[in-house]
Amino acid sequence: MSLMLHVIAHGPETALPPLLIAPGLFGSGRNWGVIAKHLSAARRVLALDMRNHGESFWAESHTYPELAADIAGVIEAEGRACDLLGHSMGGKAAMMLALTRPGLVERLVVADMAPVPYRHGAAHGGLIAAMKALKIDDLTTRGEADRRLAETVTDPGTRAFLLQSLDLRAAPVRWKFNLDALQANLPDILDWPALPAGAKPYEGPALFLSGANSEYMRDEYNEKIRALFPHADFQGIEGAGHWLHAEKPRQVEAAIAAFLAR
Repeated sequence: MSLMLHVIAHGPETALPPLLIAPGLFGSGRNWGVIAKHLSAARRVLALDMRNHGESFWAESHTYPELAADIAGVIEAEGRACDLLGHSMGGKAAMMLALTRPGLVERLVVADMAPVPYRHGAAHGGLIAAMKALKIDDLTTRGEADRRLAETVTDPGTRAFLLQSLDLRAAPVRWKFNLDALQANLPDILDWPALPAGAKPYEGPALFLSGANSEYMRDEYNEKIRALFPHADFQGIEGAGHWLHAEKPRQVEAAIAAFLAR
């Protein structure tokens, strides 16, 4: 059975390559909606829901070769190579695709992610546990959901981000995450796997954006990035952390637009 990711399309077809946006863990195409709309003034922009997120299909497995293949399916449906932007988990999926099927990727933008394993399991695992434990069956307002979630998730910005994926209109109310699968696959999500046979450095243009306040991008990772992406450029977004597109959307949008306009 062929499964296609859910896609939110913005803008008309143009001669320019379409831009695909692959969100990170707990993200969705809707989270990128304003940036996608602005960038679509010049090109078709497709904001994706990754597997086990949003309106896309659920699956027991959640590996980066699988996520890369999911994105490849969308590009193949477009019928031509695309520009690809990935944030966090979506950034690793985008890197995996560029390294294994470079003919599908015209230009690559990776937002606040490096091809290295991370050790944020406790933090992400805590968010999954908090969502699973939250009593949601009787919720009618997002304000009440925020009040309840605040008992375990203290940061207001994190709560607001997560609650974008709480479907209060569903009967029963539900999270738009496959929390069981994400919990089971969290070690793989945080890891950077060995590259498949045949993978080679991506020779296309690449931009690695980072939040200046983020712990996910460090200077020590640059050598590893350049070994796999020899034409990589690096740019920091001042005043932003890991969720740089939510914290500094106009600066992120401008950096992406400038790179794609080269």
